[in-house]
Amino acid sequence: MKYRNFGKLDWKPSALGFGCMRLPCSDTAPMSQNIDEAQALKMIRLGIDSGINYVDTAYPYHSGASELVLGRALRDGYRQKVKLATKSPIWLIQKPEDFDTFLNEQLKKLQTDHIDFYLLHALSEERWGWVEKFKMLERAEAAIKDGRIGHLGFSFHGSTEAFPKIVDAYAGWTFCQIQYNYMDTDYQAGMKGLKYAASKGLGVIVMEPLRGGALANPPKAVRAIFDGSPVRRTPAECALRWVWNQPEVSLLLSGMSAMPQVEENLRVAADSCISALKPADLELIAAARKKLEERTAIPCTRCGYCMPCPNGVDIPFNFELYNAAEVYEDVNPARFRYQRFMEEGARASACIACRVCEEKCPQKIQISEWMPKVAALLAENKE
Repeated sequence: MKYRNFGKLDWKPSALGFGCMRLPCSDTAPMSQNIDEAQALKMIRLGIDSGINYVDTAYPYHSGASELVLGRALRDGYRQKVKLATKSPIWLIQKPEDFDTFLNEQLKKLQTDHIDFYLLHALSEERWGWVEKFKMLERAEAAIKDGRIGHLGFSFHGSTEAFPKIVDAYAGWTFCQIQYNYMDTDYQAGMKGLKYAASKGLGVIVMEPLRGGALANPPKAVRAIFDGSPVRRTPAECALRWVWNQPEVSLLLSGMSAMPQVEENLRVAADSCISALKPADLELIAAARKKLEERTAIPCTRCGYCMPCPNGVDIPFNFELYNAAEVYEDVNPARFRYQRFMEEGARASACIACRVCEEKCPQKIQISEWMPKVAALLAENKE
């Protein structure tokens, strides 16, 4: 295992962290509550025995079961071998006292008296307002003083413009967690956010380095690009190496759901290096990115000029999900996000074809014609 720097802390994390959002399940539902605990424990402990020293979970993962299973996996001395991270479900907090209620529940579920790295979960422009309204930073500082929290950070799912504002809004951040991979360099925090946070001395944790597995199992045309390289590496290995190549990355999290994934990721992590990719490697990734981008069905740039929709439809997010399903030839992740993370009134099915948005769209997209197609693809699980 290789180890890297973590912001200003005098501690080195393993290049690979174990993410517990996609543990193996005994049924076919994505991120089900029915975790295959025996297999999950084997996988987590193999990772730790092989040098992983950072494990990450969150209150809602696997409908609350992830923290419970991880707590049991860290028995028998394994808790002392790792830094433990989990996240505050800030969208559930209705009053300042709720912060401590959830934190204390998580400590009990994880069978520990402290969380080494505690994150405010999925911050965005809107949710930053909740943090201030319910005095979450003051509550977190008190928990740091009494030892329940070691370090405070945040995970981010907002706009590129909001990210540096949140970084600068609080001097007590130790670290942050962002979605980042070779397809998401301009998405959410993006490459600019990665470099900005690192320049401020924060440890930067990367989540979704394989974009939920999509970059590990790309369409045939993209896989052919990797297969044609003189140096044979899997698409997953290439994607992970691309993230590790960047010095600003403190570690990346992989949500592993099967033992072969753990074994492959450990193998690649043992050979991970900063600034090690050769021009040919970068050209290979660029070719894969271009091929994937060519598969984009709707030419939406997420500029936001179409918003707000007078009927409440989240036009850019609907198009993002539809494009992801087309680009990666896998509708299930997009359908899951559509049904789980979008309010009914924000979905494509709520479009009334008023065409107000079309007058504002710089790309001249016929939005009202696309919305029924988006709804038809994502609204119902037809399998």
